[in-house]
Amino acid sequence: MIKKVFILVLSITLFSCGNQFSEKEQLEYTKKGKEIAQASFKELSTNLKTQMKAGGPAKAIPFCKEEALPILAELSEKHNATIKRSSDQLRSCKIEPALRELDIIHAYKQSKSQQKELKPIVEIDNEGNKHFYSPILIKSQCLVCHGKVNETMTVQTDSIIKSIYPFDIATGYSEGDVRGIWSITFNK
Repeated sequence: MIKKVFILVLSITLFSCGNQFSEKEQLEYTKKGKEIAQASFKELSTNLKTQMKAGGPAKAIPFCKEEALPILAELSEKHNATIKRSSDQLRSCKIEPALRELDIIHAYKQSKSQQKELKPIVEIDNEGNKHFYSPILIKSQCLVCHGKVNETMTVQTDSIIKSIYPFDIATGYSEGDVRGIWSITFNK
């Protein structure tokens, strides 16, 4: 009986150690995740700014719908990871968050409301996949399409959004709000 208990405790210990980052890995994956998130943000925002200059929201919103996912797919391949933006206030039903992503979004929103520092999270799931999560905060230029109607977003822009995304609930934000997260899964 004692031998069985010892083997069980040893198995649990070894299994749980296998699903933990060492301090060195924690730093490595945090750094790598930040670099990927920043590169992804830069690529998406550069393209979006180009579209905004070319035709404002009428050009940028359809571009975002059609090109954001292919851009992230290309970056995912380049960085050997799966890169995703996730939110609890969806613009498109095609990008629904996983339960873990929702938990993290809500934790970031709660931390933000308590004026706590929002730090990236790295973790290993039960299947041994390594994940990086980082908050996406609303910047002033985001409010053109994610702000409040008649404050930072025009009725015309709201109409364009609703015609392209009929189930949109990704508006009503203020600068600095948590829009969602970068959810990056590193390929094995």
